[in-house]
Amino acid sequence: MLRREFLRMSALGLAAVPMLRSGTAFAVDFPTKPVRWVVGYPAGGSTDIIARLVGHRLSERLGQQFIIENRAGAGGNIGTEAVVKAPPDGYTLLQIATPNGLNAALYQNLNFNFVRDIAPVIGAMRTSYAMVVHPSVPANTVSEFIAYAKANPGKINYASAGNGSLQHVAGELFKMMAGINMLHVPYRGGGPAVTDLIGGQVQFMIDVMTSSIEYIRAGTLRGLAVTTRSRSEALPYLPPVGDFVQGYEVSGWAGIGAPKNTPIEIITRLNKEINAGLADEKMIGRFLALGIAPMPMTPADFGNFIAAETEKFAKVIRAANIKAE
Repeated sequence: MLRREFLRMSALGLAAVPMLRSGTAFAVDFPTKPVRWVVGYPAGGSTDIIARLVGHRLSERLGQQFIIENRAGAGGNIGTEAVVKAPPDGYTLLQIATPNGLNAALYQNLNFNFVRDIAPVIGAMRTSYAMVVHPSVPANTVSEFIAYAKANPGKINYASAGNGSLQHVAGELFKMMAGINMLHVPYRGGGPAVTDLIGGQVQFMIDVMTSSIEYIRAGTLRGLAVTTRSRSEALPYLPPVGDFVQGYEVSGWAGIGAPKNTPIEIITRLNKEINAGLADEKMIGRFLALGIAPMPMTPADFGNFIAAETEKFAKVIRAANIKAE
């Protein structure tokens, strides 16, 4: 249903191009004032970092400020609702991230429908996650960890950034596919979870690479693998989990959306300019160093991508009976 809805909305948006009253000049004149860029998460996190890097580049290219506004809370739903209610004039954008797709399955009584009310502008990048353990865990590979977990069922605690977070869903998917039993320990954010993992209060975590990469490099945490289909340039010595658990693949992703009915010319202009920024070698270098890979997409392709990811994780959420906090 989600895939069909995205396809329908994308088709309607493209079909509307000839009917727009403003014409090409409208797109050329955009933006003529600062643009508000809503991030539904606190400042300093990976989603916020991505928005600020891309927003700065857009400000340079278009000559207007793209102002980051952090509207944290409810797993990103507060920020999303703020954009849904904004005028569809291109001057309010939403930093879309993986939780937007997860929330469609986690929350049943939202005041908006993400698929219906947010128009995809561009899929911007994909973020690697790393499978990490406390150094006391006697495992150096995914296979060794699975063997250790099977020998100690229910005795391994794994951390996440909270119930329904991608870390949680990724951990439950790994449990199912590897046939192991671990105890989930939810935290209020990834930072406290990593702190307790370093302290040994928990033993395992699938964490976004941007927050754990320096601890892995320093040896404070032991990296076992990355969760993407291929190796990450940031930690090239770590193999993919899929080399040991066939078919396992998880990654964070980010992009940009706008209120529904935003003129397609504005969406096209933003897509073009952001893609140009993502092609910049300096920008690519900064992202790759953080374990982030550019993922340029058309608006329609990004809509299809979100639908596929949402369906994938909805199955895990239902099977593991995951509830939002």
